[in-house]
Amino acid sequence: MPDKPVRIPGPDHPITITPDPAHIIVIVADRVIADTRAALTLQEASYPAVHYIPREDVDMAQLQRTDHATYCPYKGDASYYSIPAGGARSGNAVWSYESPHEAVAKIAGYLAFYPDRVDAIRVDG
Repeated sequence: MPDKPVRIPGPDHPITITPDPAHIIVIVADRVIADTRAALTLQEASYPAVHYIPREDVDMAQLQRTDHATYCPYKGDASYYSIPAGGARSGNAVWSYESPHEAVAKIAGYLAFYPDRVDAIRVDG
């Protein structure tokens, strides 16, 4: 984890990655899917901030990898996971940049969750 925020320069599309010491818990169908105090917060341009949670703090047995994939010119290729306990609503609810572009390499090995595809993302602290 970085000791200080990492800012990726870009006049049109700045990205900042900051360590987030808050206690973050992701819940689906009354199950804790992720529980961490070691997240990174990625702020990309004017989009809402996204919590990236270390893979070791996610119950990967609750996730099912899908064939869905997307590409971001700033971060790279994203792979996706569904959360079967959440039913159809939790399809492709989780994404990961497993080999991100060098500028955002800090998020490799981390997962992010769509807030509207899980029951709760609790942030305390």
